[in-house]
Amino acid sequence: MLFTADHDEPRRILQKFIAAEINPFVDEWEKNDIFPAHELFKKLGDLGFLGLNKPVEFGGQGLDYSYALMMAEELGAITCGGVPMAIGVQTDMATPALARFGSDEVRREFLSPAIAGDAVACIGVSEPGAGSDVASIKTNARADGDDYVINGGKMWITNGVQADWICLLANTSDDQVHRNKSLICVPMKSKGVQVARKLDKMGMRSSDTAQIFFDNVRVPKRNRIGEEGKGFTYQMVQFQEERLWGAAACLKAHEFIISETIEYTRNRKAFGKSILDNQTVHFKLAEMQTEVELLRALIYRAAEALIAGEDVTRLATMAKLKAGRLGRELTDACLQFWGGMGFMNETPVSRAYRDSRLTSIGGGADEVMLTVLCKMMGTLPKNQ
Repeated sequence: MLFTADHDEPRRILQKFIAAEINPFVDEWEKNDIFPAHELFKKLGDLGFLGLNKPVEFGGQGLDYSYALMMAEELGAITCGGVPMAIGVQTDMATPALARFGSDEVRREFLSPAIAGDAVACIGVSEPGAGSDVASIKTNARADGDDYVINGGKMWITNGVQADWICLLANTSDDQVHRNKSLICVPMKSKGVQVARKLDKMGMRSSDTAQIFFDNVRVPKRNRIGEEGKGFTYQMVQFQEERLWGAAACLKAHEFIISETIEYTRNRKAFGKSILDNQTVHFKLAEMQTEVELLRALIYRAAEALIAGEDVTRLATMAKLKAGRLGRELTDACLQFWGGMGFMNETPVSRAYRDSRLTSIGGGADEVMLTVLCKMMGTLPKNQ
């Protein structure tokens, strides 16, 4: 069993926190296109939620991955996508490789403050010309004595406007593309780091997303995570947790929209009866609820395998692919049942429609997930 009675209390605390400290303010944060990350993360850090499965010696709780998954699922109860995504970047996207492969020195400097909520982290992989194609990044970190000198730029960086440091993937040699990259912790206040602009997005409005430039940014080599040239491998491992987190965070969000749609269509009348009484409506909602449960089962299976130390690339990829596809189908169907009100920004289904679209793009597009799966199945053409 993935969850036990030991999960009940942290789950209850997190649910209470979301109800009191997040959901009452979501509409304001969405309107402002940003939320107070330092303030919110500090509160989460004080409660121990930013390092559930991180090492105790650096401030974490030292628990297994099931607790991180529990948190991801509960964050889906936040009534927007931007805030949970920003929290997920902190816990499951910018810090897993650091926690697993970083030296004690670099973990004390960057991981401990992130776990405590004293520092906001972001992950710098995507570039304008290299989104899902991680191997094609151009940002480089040239060795100069005991330092790296970094030049280049990153795009679509969640938390980038407010972040204190970035887990940066950069080319550190001229070796083959899968062996020439390193992950480096770069303080955002370093000379030459420029947050060029805060990006205007279709959805995820409350999370700040930035384009960042690096102009001769000098950082010590000791800020590197693990071995030089292993960055691509570390990032692929890190993607497993990122993709599982992204899928798990969809579960309660999807269930919320189904519930809201049931309530709205039950009370909305057309042609002498409620919208919900139409078979096409209640049958579709039943199908969508079934799909959510199927996704949950896949995610739980992947999490159990991860805890057992297995390679979950296949299962995490499937979960990420399914979550993205389901998010598009479910929110589109529900929005249709809301009719004209579904097209209004004031309704939860409209926000969900906009927010959920990112799941099929961020962390590897659907097409990349399919390519990974086809490669594992032996069906990918040899020239690809």
